[in-house]
Amino acid sequence: MRNRTYHRFAEVNGRQTFYREAGDPGMPTLLLLHGLPTSSQMYRELIPMLSDRFHVIAPDYIGFGHSDAPLRQDFDYTFDNLAAHVAGLVDALGLESYILYMQDYGGPIGFRLFTQRPERVKGFIIQNANAYIEGVGDAPKSVLLPLWENRTPDTEKPARHFVSLEGTKFHWLVGAKDSEAINPDNWILDQALLDRPGTQDYQVDLLENYKTNIALYPEWQAAFRQHRPKTLIMWGKNDPFFIPPGARAYLGDLPDARLVWLDAGHFVLDENAPEVAAEIKSFFSYPRNN
Repeated sequence: MRNRTYHRFAEVNGRQTFYREAGDPGMPTLLLLHGLPTSSQMYRELIPMLSDRFHVIAPDYIGFGHSDAPLRQDFDYTFDNLAAHVAGLVDALGLESYILYMQDYGGPIGFRLFTQRPERVKGFIIQNANAYIEGVGDAPKSVLLPLWENRTPDTEKPARHFVSLEGTKFHWLVGAKDSEAINPDNWILDQALLDRPGTQDYQVDLLENYKTNIALYPEWQAAFRQHRPKTLIMWGKNDPFFIPPGARAYLGDLPDARLVWLDAGHFVLDENAPEVAAEIKSFFSYPRNN
C-alpha cells in the first residue's frame, strides 16, 4: 500500500536501530533526522504525505525512541557516534543517495553524513537545524555555556531541566501559533522514554558534547560552498532556540536556497505538515509514481 508506514529494526554496529519506512524504494529517498527531545515519531504525520513521491526513511538514534538505549557506561554518547550509527543504517539499507531532512539534532548528524560522503546527498531540507553561531538563541546559551565551561552538579541542573517534563513540553509548545493544535501525545510519549533509568544522564552528556558541533560550523559551511546542495529551508520563525538569523545565514553559503518562514516555533509539523509536504514536493519536483 502506497501510504502505509512500516516500523522496522536493523542491527547496526551490534545495536538494534529502529526506523520508519514508507514509499517505493525505487523513488528518491528522503532521510528524516529528528531532534531533541523526541524521535522519529515527530514525522509520523508527514511520512504518509510524502510517500507517494519519495522513499522515506526516518530512524531513531541510539538512545532515542525505539532504538537500543544502552547506559552511558556501555555506549559513548557523542554526536560523532550517533552519526556513525545513522551512517551504518544507511549502509545496511543500501541507500546510495538521499535528501536529508534535518531538524535540531538532525542538523549536526546530517551535516556529518554530508561532509563524510557528500556525493550521496542530493539535497537538504533544513527545519530549525543550526550551522551558524548567529542562529543560537539566548535560551540554549544560558543552558549550555556554563555546562561547557565547567560541568558540575550545579551547571548540570539547567540541562536536566531541558529534558524534564516541563522542558520537553516547552520545546513542543514554544512559539506555536495555536497551542491547542499541538498534540499532547508528543511530550507525554517523549517524556516516558526520557524518564527511563539512566536516560537523562546520557542526554546531559549529549548536551555537553554539542560544543563539538559549534566547532565544526566552519567545516560545514565550507562544504556548503563547495558542493552547493539543492536546499529548502523551512523555519519556524518563533523558535527561541534556533533563531531566524540562523536561517538567513545559510543564504550566504547557499544563495540558491529557498527560505520559507512558518508561523511556528521549534517544532512545526503539528500545525504545518501539509504546507511542508507541498513545499518539499514542489521544490524537489520528481514525477509521481503511478
